[in-house]
Amino acid sequence: MIFQRCNPAENFVQIRLEIHRKKCYIKSGGDFGREISQAAYEKWQKRDSKERIRQAELMEMLYNSTRSKGISIKASQAILRGLSEDGGLFVPDHIPELDRSLEELAQMDYRQTAFEVMKLFLTDFTEEELRSCIDSAYDGKFDTDKIAPLKEAGGAYYLELFHGPTIAFKDMALSILPHLMITAARKNHVKNEIVILTATSGDTGKAALAGFAGVEGTRIIVFYPKDGVSAIQEKQMVTQKGENTLVVGIQGNFDDAQSGVKRIFADKELAKEMEEKGFRFSSANSINIGRLVPQICYYVYAYGTLLREGKIAAGEAVNVVVPTGNFGNILAAYYAKNMGLPIGKLICASNENKVLYDFFRTGAYDRNREFVLTSSPSMDILISSNLERLIFRIAGNDADQNRALMEALSGQGKYQVTADMQAALGDFYGNYATEQEAAAEICRLYRDYDYVIDTHTAVASAVYRKYTQETQDTAKAVIASTASPYKFTRSVMNAVGKGDKDKDDFALVDELAGLSGVKVPQAVEEIRTAPVLHKKQCEAAQMKDVVREFLGL
Repeated sequence: MIFQRCNPAENFVQIRLEIHRKKCYIKSGGDFGREISQAAYEKWQKRDSKERIRQAELMEMLYNSTRSKGISIKASQAILRGLSEDGGLFVPDHIPELDRSLEELAQMDYRQTAFEVMKLFLTDFTEEELRSCIDSAYDGKFDTDKIAPLKEAGGAYYLELFHGPTIAFKDMALSILPHLMITAARKNHVKNEIVILTATSGDTGKAALAGFAGVEGTRIIVFYPKDGVSAIQEKQMVTQKGENTLVVGIQGNFDDAQSGVKRIFADKELAKEMEEKGFRFSSANSINIGRLVPQICYYVYAYGTLLREGKIAAGEAVNVVVPTGNFGNILAAYYAKNMGLPIGKLICASNENKVLYDFFRTGAYDRNREFVLTSSPSMDILISSNLERLIFRIAGNDADQNRALMEALSGQGKYQVTADMQAALGDFYGNYATEQEAAAEICRLYRDYDYVIDTHTAVASAVYRKYTQETQDTAKAVIASTASPYKFTRSVMNAVGKGDKDKDDFALVDELAGLSGVKVPQAVEEIRTAPVLHKKQCEAAQMKDVVREFLGL
């Protein structure tokens, strides 16, 4: 017999957790139902409602800081705060197991998959709230109903994460983050205006701007390296409309911008002044758990797609390849693996800023090196903020040990993990691709398979080829394709031998359309003649002053 597990008057998450965690259900039944024994169900029904809810709340997913043992908050609160007050990142107190079978997941569309994943992490959101956020995020703003389609080329499956409004993978999370944040503010009775403070290496900025522009009760400030993004990336940001938006180019690199944002978050005097004036900070960077959790969903969806299409058998392990800068995207795949998704090796692909490659090879993280400007600017990062979440986990969730390593990184610019911690990195393989290797990979896929990829995806694809040559691993692979080639048109056209230094980027856009047979995305068309609305620039040391001026402090 199949029973209803929720009283509509009660929070669905509490009741789901009560049943799931107390092991009342026995197995997944036919027609995707959850079957539980008659005796267990009747016993549960007779329990006092308040007691059931109290027990469920005790098992609710909480989020801890990576740097302090005493900080533990609900998901909605972690989303609102973005960064912990001690400078740490919020991590779930455990990694939940997927509670749907692989066969069930294979029959779900993207929205359904997203709900099944996110409900396990965002346990203080009701079903109605979470479904509303998901439906509002993954709608007609994406140019395909699949949201994240797979494209087979050259013996690998490219997970195209660039079909959203800003044609980059950041849309996958930043389309839903504003809805999660506004819902979280309402749940926590927040009256202050939320100020989204974000550093970007190119893609997060526009995706965050698109998500929060015009959203009542919010303002958004984006800092980007003035000479460290592509022409299309910059044009997307500086043409952004919305009275609640501010875009600022800094004289420096992404690490300078990201460090500046973290310093502002940690400024207690500024926080006090903002509170008095009716403001509070939050973040749209991947340091916000509200960014990370939605990214897990597309790896689960990709596996389900391969299973549904008969490309793999249920339980067959696939490798995942991710072009990596700030480490959030590949960390999401790591979380998916720990939830029970059959992922084999997590292949971390770096460009010539290969700090992560060196870390996985030696166990030493050292940012004391030359910062290289490459054709894959979203990976031009030497301080991979989300790596801290992995360090915390392999340190046995030891906040003190993690904090000491992060203090060493801040002070000396480097740290060394222990032998035991390094041994816990066995799920990962790291390598890098040079500028020449990435360009050659773009050319190879276009020439041999008539498939055009961007510069970041090219790094991942080139590293995957190195991995297979080195290991002879024949497992199927999903490569995260993180941006449309139209965001990096000049580099892509140069790679395929069709570049022309005398033509502007938009002329090359039209040539790429003819070459690839892919229509120019609306995100590019709409900025061709759009006026520049944001012209402000500053030094990294002036970022706080810019924030104060924008907020009228």
